[in-house]
Amino acid sequence: MKTISHVGEAKAAVRSDNAFAVDTTFVLFFLALEFGQSVTGISIDSVLMMVTLLAIAIAPYFLAIDNKPNFKLWFVGRSAIACFAMMLGWMFKQSYGVVLPDMFRFLPMTLLIVTAMLSCYIQFYGFLKLRFVK
Repeated sequence: MKTISHVGEAKAAVRSDNAFAVDTTFVLFFLALEFGQSVTGISIDSVLMMVTLLAIAIAPYFLAIDNKPNFKLWFVGRSAIACFAMMLGWMFKQSYGVVLPDMFRFLPMTLLIVTAMLSCYIQFYGFLKLRFVK
């Protein structure tokens, strides 16, 4: 019986090591989409948005309490998502006014605000939910 419980614990450990924060990944995606759409050169707003993008990419790793995944794999995965979203934002910028109506320009920021609000709610719920004392 002990071997079965150890196998179950090992599977749970593997699953928790490969898991990542889905809610902050959506915030990262839409922030990178907005960054790719709005950056035109090196300016103070693009530098501040890049610092925010790096913070959103790295900070959730340090919020994990139980089993942390490998930082290198974590950062490579999140960087790939951010780079893909930046390229998508650049392509999105090229398409509105030609393929899409001009009012779609505000869609990435709107979705960023909605996902950031949901992510805050999920994070605060995780911090403040009642846990029984063991």
